Amino acid sequence: MDPRPTVIVTGASQGIGAAVAQWLGSKSANVTLVARNENALQSIAREIRELGASALVVPADVADPAACRSIVGKTLDRFQGLNGLVNNAGILTPMETVALSRAEDWRYNIEVNLLGPAYLSMAALPALRHSRGCIINISSGAAHHVIAAASAYCAAKAGLNQFTRVLAAEETELTVIAVRPGVVDTQMQNMLRKLGPEKMPPQQAEYYVNLKATGRLEPAAVPARSIAWMVLHAPREWSGAFMSYDEPQISAPALAVFGKQYD
Repeated sequence: MDPRPTVIVTGASQGIGAAVAQWLGSKSANVTLVARNENALQSIAREIRELGASALVVPADVADPAACRSIVGKTLDRFQGLNGLVNNAGILTPMETVALSRAEDWRYNIEVNLLGPAYLSMAALPALRHSRGCIINISSGAAHHVIAAASAYCAAKAGLNQFTRVLAAEETELTVIAVRPGVVDTQMQNMLRKLGPEKMPPQQAEYYVNLKATGRLEPAAVPARSIAWMVLHAPREWSGAFMSYDEPQISAPALAVFGKQYD
């Protein structure tokens, strides 16, 4: 078995997921990169290999339970073990009121944002039990706050938090945490600025426009550093919690371990 930790990261083709994978690679972790865009994954994989780490590219849609089983199987075939899972893949759409949403769009959002983490966790549990590993579920403030025209996303993230609590109670040898990554300069924020004025109440749409205009969006690397630290080092007593990336007990040791930039 490879002595280096092995972590699966979903949504790894861009944004927070790509940055989590890069931070992990900077500390020589083995990383399985998962997303639908294979070309983008290959680009991130090259960057990780340049850091001296190993990367496995697995193009997949986490909404498919068979694909989730395959992700874990390919990881174990390549690295002979699994220490962590970062369930980061997520979508915002449909950006629409409940009354005007299409059922198939609403369902697919739940499949990606909630069922995907559940499917991957189910597949990964035997290996993670063996390593007493960690699952980090990337949640959102939307789990508690209302975002008009994002009902599926809000509902999925609320469900993900409760799934985290239940899984932590069932799997007492694992560390299972939901993380709020903050407001991050990603494609999701671009979509909120683009579609918000048409779909949201004016005050809410203006809030997302102003986040960018006033420089309040975090670079993806900042919350990703906290997430990378957590999947490797979070204490088991945090299991079941919903935590923010910038809580001092997370952000301070993450900075100490990883530094300010990829090595």
